[in-house]
Amino acid sequence: MSLTPGHDLGLLQGPLLIFGGAYGNLPATRALQSVAERRGIPPQNIICTGDMVAYCAEPEETVQLIRRWGIRALMGNCEQSLAMRAVDCGCGFEEGSACSALSVEWFRYADSRMSAESRSWMAQLPQTLYFAMAGRRFAVVHGGASQLNRFFFASTPTALKQAELALLGNEVDGLIAGHCGIPFGQQIAGKTWLNAGVIGMPANDGTRDGWYMLLEQEGEALQASWKRLSYPAEQARDAMLKVGLTGYAEALISGLWPSEDILPETEKMARGVALSVAPLVF
Repeated sequence: MSLTPGHDLGLLQGPLLIFGGAYGNLPATRALQSVAERRGIPPQNIICTGDMVAYCAEPEETVQLIRRWGIRALMGNCEQSLAMRAVDCGCGFEEGSACSALSVEWFRYADSRMSAESRSWMAQLPQTLYFAMAGRRFAVVHGGASQLNRFFFASTPTALKQAELALLGNEVDGLIAGHCGIPFGQQIAGKTWLNAGVIGMPANDGTRDGWYMLLEQEGEALQASWKRLSYPAEQARDAMLKVGLTGYAEALISGLWPSEDILPETEKMARGVALSVAPLVF
């Protein structure tokens, strides 16, 4: 899944709200919209890193909410697969893994629920967004700069991340991504790697919260800060059980993923430990 050319948003004035992985979780998406309204952040300053549809029970409703909201949105692997009417989610799970097996249930359900109109909209989404803020230029992708569905975690070797950043060229100062489901921020050889986290599924940390990121100007510097998103998780879980989606339903309540196939050892060891992500000033 190599990336197609991106779309440039030009100069943006903060704060920006960035999130990913709504995953068909309508209560979580509604909660984030309420957060943005309370903070006075307009739709043009909100970016979704993709995978609006996945594990949860209200994929079409979630897409329709995001479209009405009018925010900026990227194509994730789930949007690409649904737009193409592919046979699987294109998540990058290893064949035969538990994650791959679990994806069969929720992807078939999501595929059965998506309207032709929503698929057409997904097909037009960019795979890369660029913007400038406080004298710095950023690229926003779903997984990585080289591949739409590539997983990068906080513990992923720095050399691999440097190679991805190099693909963006010297004019890009930072990369913002999603896909892996766990938020983090790092400085790498003078550049910045930010993962905004996801709102539709917990971060495997034993809590029910989703995560989003704020990017704000602090004098001549920028600050990325990660925020927990509380929402009625029982409502989303019950909606899943009602339609027979059992694979990830209890994860919304327990805060623990049913499979950790995609995780590096460092992230596996952090299972059930409440996540804390310190602000990053650069």
